Amino acid sequence: MRTDTPQPIRLADYRPFPFAIETTRLVFDLSPSATRVRAELAIRRTGDGDAPLVLNGERLKLLSVTIDGQALSANQYAVDAEHLTVPETPDQFVLTTEVEIDPLANKALTGLYMSGGRFCTQCEAEGFRTITYFPDRPDVLSRYSVRIEADGGLPHLLSNGNLVDQGSLDGARHFAEWVDPFPKPSYLFALVAGDLDVVTDSFVTMSGREVALKIFVDPGQASRATYALDSLKRAMKWDEEAFGREYDLDLFMIVAVRDFNFGAMENKGLNIFNSSLLLADPETATDADFERIEAVVAHEYFHNWTGNRITCRDWFQLCLKEGFTVFRDQSFSADMRGAVVQRIKDVRALRARQFAEDAGPLAHPVRPSSYLKIDNFYTATIYEKGSEIIRMLKTILGAEAFRKGCDLYFERHDGEATTVEAFIACFTETSGQDLSDFFAWYEQAGTPAVTLTSDYDAQASVLTLNLRQSTAPTPGQPTKRPLPIPVAIGLLSQGGESLRDTEVVLLDKDAMTVRWEGVAQPPVLSALRGFSAPVNLTTDARPSDRYVLFSADPDLFNRWEAGQTLARDLILARAAGAPDEVGEERYAEALGQALVDEAAEPAFKALLLSLPSEPDLTLLSEEPADPLALHEARDALRIRIAIHLGDLLRRLHGEMQSSGEFSPSAEAAGRRALRNACADMLSADPHDENLTRLVGHYEASRNMTDMIGGLYPLVCIGGEAREKALSAFYDTWAAEPLVLDKWFSIQSRDPNPDVLDRVVALTRHPAFEPTNPNRLRALVSAFASFNPARFHDPSGAGYRFLADQILTVDKFNPMTAARLVEPLGAWRRYKSDLGALMRQELERIAVHPDLSKNVLELVTKSLT
Repeated sequence: MRTDTPQPIRLADYRPFPFAIETTRLVFDLSPSATRVRAELAIRRTGDGDAPLVLNGERLKLLSVTIDGQALSANQYAVDAEHLTVPETPDQFVLTTEVEIDPLANKALTGLYMSGGRFCTQCEAEGFRTITYFPDRPDVLSRYSVRIEADGGLPHLLSNGNLVDQGSLDGARHFAEWVDPFPKPSYLFALVAGDLDVVTDSFVTMSGREVALKIFVDPGQASRATYALDSLKRAMKWDEEAFGREYDLDLFMIVAVRDFNFGAMENKGLNIFNSSLLLADPETATDADFERIEAVVAHEYFHNWTGNRITCRDWFQLCLKEGFTVFRDQSFSADMRGAVVQRIKDVRALRARQFAEDAGPLAHPVRPSSYLKIDNFYTATIYEKGSEIIRMLKTILGAEAFRKGCDLYFERHDGEATTVEAFIACFTETSGQDLSDFFAWYEQAGTPAVTLTSDYDAQASVLTLNLRQSTAPTPGQPTKRPLPIPVAIGLLSQGGESLRDTEVVLLDKDAMTVRWEGVAQPPVLSALRGFSAPVNLTTDARPSDRYVLFSADPDLFNRWEAGQTLARDLILARAAGAPDEVGEERYAEALGQALVDEAAEPAFKALLLSLPSEPDLTLLSEEPADPLALHEARDALRIRIAIHLGDLLRRLHGEMQSSGEFSPSAEAAGRRALRNACADMLSADPHDENLTRLVGHYEASRNMTDMIGGLYPLVCIGGEAREKALSAFYDTWAAEPLVLDKWFSIQSRDPNPDVLDRVVALTRHPAFEPTNPNRLRALVSAFASFNPARFHDPSGAGYRFLADQILTVDKFNPMTAARLVEPLGAWRRYKSDLGALMRQELERIAVHPDLSKNVLELVTKSLT
């Protein structure tokens, strides 16, 4: 057990740093085990004249420290495990330090480390302090110049900004000099050095400047970066048109790295990407990979303004850059991929990740008030719920006022480290609306519950809507205040005709009543259209009303939502022991009618075929969840659909097959999505005809999307078909790390009872790399998060397996280890016998010696 008691950092304790770092000069002498870093900081006192200079620094070997060229004696400074302190300094001076670090031994993948024989960095949130001594906080902005010296075997020496000089040195060494003209916080610093292939292009901005574009990848991988480069150019143009934002440097670079804790990082002018989110071609990447690459490339590029040019005053303001940038990348993807399909996918992800977070012990506001390790707050609440808040702001203000507020924000705070208050103030000023109540969305945790009931007066042709809201207590917040919730509502007739177009009702009290006159016939309510607010909505709608919406709602999000609600209620009823077989048949029939609707896009039909996931059903269960019962009930509905719609599913499966050249377009991806959704549903009824069809699907596939779409159904069926397909897949792709991640992931989600033994065996497979976050997420995290029926084995073996993995990984990568805690933290959500076993494993982790702050914080919160 840890003997120290780490103290939380609190928003209320924020104080400005008492010094300005006007310029930062870094000189790197790269060596795998003994890199030397010299830092020259031009410092000016801006605060308390008696305050000492305290710089962050961890795992650094200090070689020297000077002020204005004069070496400091041992009694003029102090060094501990986390700081360098100089008690007395002039008001203006140059501090020079030289340190030695060991990138090769750095398996935490923060700061400067080695990946595949190359040097790379990851400094967000607090990695820069493992490179050199510095005030490693986001409100200290400095202009950086960087010199990198290295052996000739590392031909590319990259850092932020513009390349100003390069050349040869003695002894087959060389150097590169970089200057970033824009002030930035230390978390945006980046360095990459290695042997890389480069893909180049250019982009002409709206003011006529030509920007060089370069993507650096592993040798031989250049062809797989072309889609990312195309996505980047589209994102640059979209940002100019949608937000008036133009790129500011002469060069924009991206580097693909295999070993990376995050998906990607927006370092100024030098984005570093997890290779899984950058490299794609039809043979090795699925349509989902192409979509993610498009979205993440855009996200990191959009950060140039929402994160880099304007950054966070402190880490409590993380949502300021992440929530806004997620909103921007989701808007971009909606324009690229289709607004309705993208919105459904975004909401599914929000409910799966963020609603679950809000419903558990790790619930926290979008702007937290305290933390132990900021790494633990890179959460769905910060990102996805942060985005939903921006979306609601636009809904409430209207598109024109919203754009004016954005423009003012960019103009007023360019070059600053600022706050959420300053952001909201811009919209208050441009719209003239009082948004003081809206700010509660940032301060209050939990998912609001909205109840909507209606009363129709046929004689007066008046519809009365009664709306109520409440938010359940969350850790540290027992009492909740009402939030301004935009509820978009339309009306349909019983025959499916539109009676009233969408109108936004702002529910800003605990309860309110709205009267709509001139409603000529009994209506069907279509509420929360487009998912206009991140809430759980309950209405008094009858199942017959749901079927009207499912077949006819012009708001396609609500049409999909109606189908999900019908399926959810049927699955939950069967899991509770009260199956509605007539209702299941009716649902299958209605689903079939939706699938033959010629006006619906294939991508939308594929989403209709996808039933609520087991993790989602767990959240929706009123009683403590029984994962196995939910799995079996969901499977029963799948079987019902597969039998009832077998002929239609086989016909669609054949019609959606394409013999032409692969295209990553939204239209082509939609056809593949529907075909693979049909294959997945047919696997629920694996008689000879369906099995033969699925084997043929897999064996004839000519792209990775169809290959995975055929492989997973065979894994679900099990037996000889599973083993043969998995073996063939591995033999074909053993040399492709990103594809092999898919092989591990598919097996982790195998619903058959023997999967835990299979997963444990795979941790001993020669291709399993526990130090690689991608491989760890593909096997361990996917099993714990997406295979609830088997993870929650009554013996507790799944829980013991996950706890063992957490403790093992925590020894070298606390950030990744902490991200494995969440499945155990949901112990209150399950049957008491399962919950007790989960809690037991959390307690075992909590008393383990030398536990990291990252894991300790999440385990402690989960047990509280």
